[in-house]
Amino acid sequence: MATTEIDRDAAVKSSNKSSTSRSVDQKLEVIVIPVSDVDRAKAFYARLGWRLDADFASGDDWRVIQFTPPGSACSVIFGRNVTAAAPGTARGMYLIVADLEAAREDLLDRGIEVGAPFHGAGDVHAGTDEPYLSGSVRVNGADPKRGSYGSFAAFSDPDGNGWLFQEVTTRLPGRIAGDGTTFASQTELAAALRRAAAAYGEHEKRTGRHDENWADWYADYIVRERAGQPLPS
Repeated sequence: MATTEIDRDAAVKSSNKSSTSRSVDQKLEVIVIPVSDVDRAKAFYARLGWRLDADFASGDDWRVIQFTPPGSACSVIFGRNVTAAAPGTARGMYLIVADLEAAREDLLDRGIEVGAPFHGAGDVHAGTDEPYLSGSVRVNGADPKRGSYGSFAAFSDPDGNGWLFQEVTTRLPGRIAGDGTTFASQTELAAALRRAAAAYGEHEKRTGRHDENWADWYADYIVRERAGQPLPS
C-alpha cells in the first residue's frame, strides 16, 4: 500500500473516531512568565489581589511561585530557573472582565498603574510590536458601542510583561457549553444581573406593564447572552 493511501486511511479512521467519541479534555491551567527579581514579582502579583497558590524552592538554584487571578481557571508561574525566556518578553496576556471600569478602578485602588481604556479601529498597521494592537489603530476610550470584546486597558508587571483587560459581556456563539450557564466570579454574575435589569426596564417600557415572571425573563436573558443567542425584547 502506498504511503498516501496509508495516510488517507489513517485520516478516515481518525475522523470516524472523532465523530463517535468525546474528545479528551485539554485544560489550559498554567502560563509561565519570565521575571528578573522573583521577590519583586511576588510582591507585585500579591498586590493585584491574586491568590498565592505555591512558593516552592530547592536550594538556591530553583524556585517556583504560582498565582491565580480571581475567578480564573488558569494560573501563572514564575521563579528561578523556571524558563529560559528573557524577563519581560511575555506580552498580550488577556484577562477577561465583565466590567472594564470596575477592573481598572480595582487596580488603581491597589496602587497599580493601568492605562486608560482604548479600542481598535480599522485595519491600518499601528507600527507596534504589541500583539493586541498590530493590524489596527489604537483609539482612546472604550468602544463607543460598548460591544463585547471591543474595549481594553493595559498594564505591566515590574519587568514589562504585558497584561490586558478585555471587556467581554456576551460570548460569541459556540464559546459557551450548551450544558449550563456558569460564571467565574460573583462580580461577573452581578454584572450580568445588572445588564438583565437594565434590559428588563426597557422591556417594561415597551410592554407598558410589569411582568410577574420577571425572574424567568432575567434567567432567559442571561442564558441567551452567555450563549451568544438573540436576546429577549
